[in-house]
Amino acid sequence: MSIDKLAAAHSAWLPPRALQAIKARRVAVHGAGRLVETVREEVGTTVTEDAELILRLSSERLGDEGFALYRRDGVTVVLADAPAGLLYGFFHVVRLGEAAFAGEWPVERHVPAMRRRMLDHWDNIDVHPVMGQVERGYSGGSIFWRDGVPRDLDRVRVYARLLAATGINAVAINNVNVHATEARLLTDRLGEVVAVAEVFRPYGIRVHLSVSFAAPVMLGGLPTADPLDEGVRGWWAQTTQRVYAAIPDFGGYVVKADSEGQPGPFGYGRSHADGANVLADALAPFGGVVHWRAFVYNHRQDWRDRSTDRARAAYDHFAPLDGKFRDNAILQVKHGPIDFQTREPVSPVIAAMPATSVAVELQVTQEYTGQQRHAVYLGPMWSEILGFRLTSEADVAGLARELVAVSNVGDDPFWTGHPLAQANLYAFGRLAWDPTLDPLSILDEWVDLALGPDVDRAALHAILDDSWRTYESYTAPLGVGFMVRPGHHYGPDVDGYEYTPWGTYHFADREGVGVDRTRATGTGFTGQYPQPWSDVYESLERCPDELLLFFHHVPYEHVLHSGSTVIQHIYDTHFAGAERAVEMRRLWERLAGQVDPELDARVRERLDEQVRSAAEWRDQINTYFHRKSGEPDAKGRQIY
Repeated sequence: MSIDKLAAAHSAWLPPRALQAIKARRVAVHGAGRLVETVREEVGTTVTEDAELILRLSSERLGDEGFALYRRDGVTVVLADAPAGLLYGFFHVVRLGEAAFAGEWPVERHVPAMRRRMLDHWDNIDVHPVMGQVERGYSGGSIFWRDGVPRDLDRVRVYARLLAATGINAVAINNVNVHATEARLLTDRLGEVVAVAEVFRPYGIRVHLSVSFAAPVMLGGLPTADPLDEGVRGWWAQTTQRVYAAIPDFGGYVVKADSEGQPGPFGYGRSHADGANVLADALAPFGGVVHWRAFVYNHRQDWRDRSTDRARAAYDHFAPLDGKFRDNAILQVKHGPIDFQTREPVSPVIAAMPATSVAVELQVTQEYTGQQRHAVYLGPMWSEILGFRLTSEADVAGLARELVAVSNVGDDPFWTGHPLAQANLYAFGRLAWDPTLDPLSILDEWVDLALGPDVDRAALHAILDDSWRTYESYTAPLGVGFMVRPGHHYGPDVDGYEYTPWGTYHFADREGVGVDRTRATGTGFTGQYPQPWSDVYESLERCPDELLLFFHHVPYEHVLHSGSTVIQHIYDTHFAGAERAVEMRRLWERLAGQVDPELDARVRERLDEQVRSAAEWRDQINTYFHRKSGEPDAKGRQIY
């Protein structure tokens, strides 16, 4: 089977079977507009009399994207104020399947919690000599470019359907690390962006571009990119006007500045508010926004200096600027203060900027959670983050204006490399629409749509429900993080970053392990949190076990709330996690004959790798800490 046909056969959560349940019905679609026409195209044919499903525009005070749904007298009805809402309502009916046509039920109102639900692609046009074509991408190459030129966009059209079916309404199509070729998407290669936007438009998805802060110098030939320079301001205004002339519904810009070698306003003695606002001003006349990433830290610090703390950086840089950003400048904040680790506390920046529009950034691509070679369902992790009550008034979802995530899709025939990683992309869209949804119910939805209602659901839940915690158990312990191989970030390397300038340390010695981030004796990071978390994390007695080593340096004999010592916890969890990986592989065997043979073979291959890698993590972590601490395993298991 060709790659394209295989990809079509595994088109994630919109297989022909799911749509057929709708197309077999008598459907009436009322209204006008491009998105309404998209619904008609999806249905295939429409009737105006004796319909079993009616979709129509009305005035229900549901906003631009909300919809209402009810069933009465044998007819299922979707109402929406605007075409986008009708499109989302249609896809919700597809999600319900036959259940949408059974019984009768009162009006349900569905309105998205987040105004913008966005995916960022870290795609390069060319193959980058270090990072490849997709930075931190584990699903093959870009779906937009191949060999330096645009790809056929038929597959992107299918991708647009998949994203719309989960409620995604915005996509940035290129890497936040903007290389020389990608910078030109703003000017002489703008036609490529136009073509992609035309494919996404019928599904209500607006295209955004990552741009370089230094674009006025790189592309405009100006001597400076100083955001307060009138020539720079004029260049951004004129360039943005040309973009909107070509793409009237263009979403805006994404910027990584003063971070990991990317240019930014610090080079001119300006603040990040100055930098963001010059782009925001250029975009404002057209309704566009700039997403300004808060991932700014010193990646050239001295590892011997324990007073410098990468976790503090985003707050230190941005909290003093609250209220100084334009209304259409969105501060894009990673969900944790480090870098998408398997376990981190929630970033205090999310609560520190009430006068600034904040987008919380998640990572669907599994850079630090198995890179789509391990089955790790991230829905429970994200649900825990979004529901975390960071202040007395609000949880993270309530503080965020938007949710943004790094996409995990590439040109792999299974879209996400590991077929089960499709569940993460689906879960992000659903949680961005409604953060209160149960992640295990979302997983049920995905199983029904992607694998069918007749597969061994119990086996899939047994594999995926706790897979995030399983991965955590055999990798870095108790929130310490970053014990990965530098560069590609796959597999264990306990000291890989310990003596580097990147600022991701664990400070393990013969006495203990962990980073002292307390106000009393450490970096003071706990002081960036509002109460009660500032005191909870400060206290050795009150700090949650799973974050202990993130906030405290403790002896190996320190007793956790669980009753185990730190060192015994490390041994026990790593042995248990590796055993659990073996059990996950065994559970998948129950699905033999229930799923497509090619998909089955890919999942088996990935689970074999997960079993191997989990054993490697177990042996390296346990051996490292046995040699550091000199403490034996109380259960006498083999440690090398």
